[in-house]
Amino acid sequence: MARAKELKFKVQDRPGMLGEVAAALGEAKVNLRGINAWIEGEEGIIRIVVDKHAIAKKLLTKRGWAPEEREVIELELADKPGALGDAATKLGKAGVNITHVFVGTGKSRTATVFLGVSDPKVAAKVLR
Repeated sequence: MARAKELKFKVQDRPGMLGEVAAALGEAKVNLRGINAWIEGEEGIIRIVVDKHAIAKKLLTKRGWAPEEREVIELELADKPGALGDAATKLGKAGVNITHVFVGTGKSRTATVFLGVSDPKVAAKVLR
């Protein structure tokens, strides 16, 4: 289990916006490790975890997307039923609230899970 940083930012809700964001990151040689995006009212909201955080933050800021930075917990879980449930239950019993989650699975049969939590330090201890 490790700590990571996510960037959350708002974009215009229009066709091609996600492509614009992803292409800009790609041109800067920034790899997306996790992404979650949705529409809220008139705006698109995007959360990302990348391999080159500082470069991504600078790029997003330069384009006027004003990223908010937040520490998240990064878990490697077995890609099997109940794995996320076990981790989430441990956090709940320790009084840690999960505010959001996004997951990506890989060919290695593991899942990388990014959790926004109320207390990253306690979460890190609980999930060791």
